[in-house]
Amino acid sequence: MATPLAFSGIMSNRKQFNPDFYNWNRVKIRYCDGASFTGDVEEVNPETKLHFRGARIYVAAIEELLAKGMKNAENALLSGCSAGGLASILHCDSFQALLPKGAKVKCLSDAGYFVNVKDVSGKPHMETYFNDVVTLHGSEKNLPTSCTSKLDPPLCFFPQNVVQQIKTPLFLLNPAYDSWQIKHVLAPTVADPGNTWKACKLDIKSCSAAQLKAMQDYRTQFLSALPKSANSSSEGMYIDSCHVHCQSELQRLWFMDGSPELEKTKIAKAVGDWFHEKTPFHNKIDCPYPCNPTCPSNKDLVKEL
Repeated sequence: MATPLAFSGIMSNRKQFNPDFYNWNRVKIRYCDGASFTGDVEEVNPETKLHFRGARIYVAAIEELLAKGMKNAENALLSGCSAGGLASILHCDSFQALLPKGAKVKCLSDAGYFVNVKDVSGKPHMETYFNDVVTLHGSEKNLPTSCTSKLDPPLCFFPQNVVQQIKTPLFLLNPAYDSWQIKHVLAPTVADPGNTWKACKLDIKSCSAAQLKAMQDYRTQFLSALPKSANSSSEGMYIDSCHVHCQSELQRLWFMDGSPELEKTKIAKAVGDWFHEKTPFHNKIDCPYPCNPTCPSNKDLVKEL
C-alpha cells in the first residue's frame, strides 16, 4: 500500500508516454481483498479478525465513480494487472452493463491470464490454490454464472474457462513466460524444496537446459489455453516472449524508447489502436524465447524498481 502510488504507463498523464489515454480520467482501485474482488463473507474471521468482502469493495468503488460522472462516460476501459487483470476479466461484462448503452466500453487484462497447468512436481498447485480462495472468500456467487453453471467454482478463476462467454470486447496482454506464473504456478516453492529454480525464476538466462524445456512446455500449454476465436476486431491479444510480469503500468514496458515490440509494435500502440478501432491488432503471438531482442530481462526490471 505504497503512498503515493505511481501513475505511469497506461495511467500516465503525459502524451509522450501514453498517447491514447493520457487525457482520460484515470482511477486506481486499491487492491485489498485477495480474491480479485469476488469475496463476500458476512462473518468476520474469528481468529484473524479479517473481513473477506472484496466484492463489496469493488461495488462501492464503482458506485462512487458512477456518481462522480462515470455514468456519463462515452469511453471506458476496465483494466488491471495480475490479480487486477484477472478481476478485469471476471467483472468485464458486469462493468459494461453499468455504463450508458452508447458508450464504448472495453476491458484490458494485463498478466491476469492464469492457466491451469501442473507444477514441476506434477501437482495441480494453482487449482488447489484457487479452491482455497473460493472456500475462504465465498467467491462462488460472484464468479461468472456462465462458468459456474458448468464447472466447479474454483475452475472459474481460470480465464480459459471464462473468456469464451464474455460479450464485452477484451484485450489480453500477457507474456508467454510470465515471471509470476513461472515462479508461483510452474515452480512454486512447495514443488521445489531444493530451491533449484531460484536463479532461473529471477533471470531466464540463468535457467538450465531442463528448466528451459519445462518453460517451453509451459508456454505451449499457455498458448493452448488462449481463446481460439480471437480474430474479430473486438478482441485483442498481445502475447510477447518476455520474462516479465505486468506491462501496462510500467513505463519501461508500456511506451518509451527501448520498450518491447511485437511485429514492430509497442504495447501502448497495440492497445490504443484496438480500443479506438484503428489498425486492427489481434491474435498476435511472439515466437519462442530467446527470439525477441526487444525484451528486457526480468532481473534488470527488478533492479530498476
